[in-house]
Amino acid sequence: MRLQALPILFALVFLSPAQSAHGLEKLTLVLDWSINPDHAPLFVAKEMGFFKAAGLELTMIEPGDPNTPPKLVAAGRYALAISYQPQLHMQVDQGLPLVRVGTLVGAPLNSLVVLKNGPIKSIGDLKGRKIGYSVGGFEQALLRAMLGKYGVKMNEVTLVNVNFSLSPALMARKVDAVIGAFRNFELNQMAIEGRPGRAFLPELEGVPIYDELIFVAHRERTGDKRILSFLQAVKKGAVYLRANPKASWKLFIKGRKMLDNELNRRAWRDTLKYFAQDPAALDKDRYRRFAKFMKAQNLIKSVPPLGRYAVELR
Repeated sequence: MRLQALPILFALVFLSPAQSAHGLEKLTLVLDWSINPDHAPLFVAKEMGFFKAAGLELTMIEPGDPNTPPKLVAAGRYALAISYQPQLHMQVDQGLPLVRVGTLVGAPLNSLVVLKNGPIKSIGDLKGRKIGYSVGGFEQALLRAMLGKYGVKMNEVTLVNVNFSLSPALMARKVDAVIGAFRNFELNQMAIEGRPGRAFLPELEGVPIYDELIFVAHRERTGDKRILSFLQAVKKGAVYLRANPKASWKLFIKGRKMLDNELNRRAWRDTLKYFAQDPAALDKDRYRRFAKFMKAQNLIKSVPPLGRYAVELR
């Protein structure tokens, strides 16, 4: 995840659902990034025919710019996009008419990573050290909360912008830790390269738990019946994936042999436990707690009513 808070205004031009030649209703989902194991339930559901069984012809689009998917939904260009819960709070605060309708990855993947055999054994050991980051805002808020639990202030560490080279900067010892590393990818990349890392998890170190990947829709389009059908199909994909991980891996790489590599195989294994088993389900208290955290970190100006940014469709 790479968060950027960029306010943009869009004209609302909604696309009406269209039927395919097979009598299925067309639905387009804009991914958050290029195809990777974080998207596993979607591709399992598609290969197993769960979307077709739900009356949908699903198209998934990889974004040219990972910051644009929720903005395209806000503009009415597409019905759904994958985004991130922290980004949702900030964009709603900026006035974008977005709402969370489902969850894909129901726990943080973001983490604070150090070298496993390095000098940092506790977060408190980072006092006076260098910490790499890629994007300011939320990542720095995470770091502030995690350091604060151990009595370390932000002015007692040196922040270094490593421009998305998180694990390389850490392995080269240019920094002593990195914030914003995904535990299912960066840790595996470091292990493959023979420089194992260790992750401190935000949800265990002073940060309220949140959803990493969510499905967002336009606030005025939550009544679109295709969305609930989509979530029901994703649920079937997640259940099948959990019960049949090896068979699901073969479905995931079908026609996508470029994804069949050691890093993705390890990430696949480590991501299975984080997928939401009921994507439509909404933990209202969790979302309220996290909104208050975002406000306390000055990332949003106010905490809106829950229904403005998250709903549960049934």
